[in-house]
Amino acid sequence: MRVIFAGGGTGGHLFPGLAVAREFQRRDEGVDILFVGTAQGIEFRVLPKEGFKLETLNVKGIKGRGLRGVLDALYGVPASVLRSLKIISEFRPDCVIGLGGYASGPLLLAGKLSGVHAAIMEQNLRPGFTNRILARMVDRVFTAYADSEKYFPGARVIETGNPVRWRGLPNVTRGEKFSLLIFGGSGGARRINYAVVDALKLLGDLKSGMVITHQTGQLDYAAIKQAYASLPFNAEVTPFIDTMDEAYGRADLVVCRAGATTVAELTVFGKAAILVPYPYAIYDHQRGNAQALQARGAAEMILDRELTGEFLAQRIRSYFSDRARIEKMAAAARALGRPDAAAKIVDACYALVQA
Repeated sequence: MRVIFAGGGTGGHLFPGLAVAREFQRRDEGVDILFVGTAQGIEFRVLPKEGFKLETLNVKGIKGRGLRGVLDALYGVPASVLRSLKIISEFRPDCVIGLGGYASGPLLLAGKLSGVHAAIMEQNLRPGFTNRILARMVDRVFTAYADSEKYFPGARVIETGNPVRWRGLPNVTRGEKFSLLIFGGSGGARRINYAVVDALKLLGDLKSGMVITHQTGQLDYAAIKQAYASLPFNAEVTPFIDTMDEAYGRADLVVCRAGATTVAELTVFGKAAILVPYPYAIYDHQRGNAQALQARGAAEMILDRELTGEFLAQRIRSYFSDRARIEKMAAAARALGRPDAAAKIVDACYALVQA
């Protein structure tokens, strides 16, 4: 089996693809996998560490770039399609899987022109414009939610859940201290970063009973690292967590955004969370994700506009003082998890190729 994964840009697009790639490898050690993305996306940094080959396209996004940016992006599309045709001709894939992100469209179009079996993965309840268009030309659409089917009329939709990167969390040493994990996605979240710093200024009395891991993103790293220097906590502050499975394994409570991949990981691994949905996500889908978990007792939601250091400090203190509540929330999250999502996608891909 030879498979190309196309797309990336953010962890929300890339990491579900990594989960499926790992499942292909688990099934067949001889599988040949290639990722196609951009030099600007997270895939350029992550995939070499994961041991996967990456080819890049010089393709850019259109949204929010103004007229000159749109023209610049459109100018690069034909060249990206030609480059994609060359990649497909040389690699000879049995199947192409689109993950979302800028590189997904040209590669899938090239796959269609080359007669290769193709599929897309849609992580959110409501798909974006690109995936709605691509759904008309691919053989399968893998969705995280059953309700997504109505957005893909006429397409062959299979509801699988959203794949997560690990089959299980590693055994890590967990002390008796309360472990708080903070992150805002692969690029960080400024609102969360600074609200957490303000909250910790009000939680100094908990310093002896709490340890903190804080992924800031690259842009805020220096400022947040400096802010922690004046705080009394035992904290690991980093721009990016490479061993996120270990961080999850240690965490008692997570403070984070509510992207589809994050929500999938929280539920599969049963982690209590305070979710702060990104308010500018397309269709406000992060708010929908957070509301779904909160309605089932699997998380607490704080809207971005309501996030303050004082309020966040109050909520962290509440969970610190009530471990039974955390355990109940974690169990509710675990009940919503879909640990078999990657396996379902791989099954469907083999069935497609062998049909």
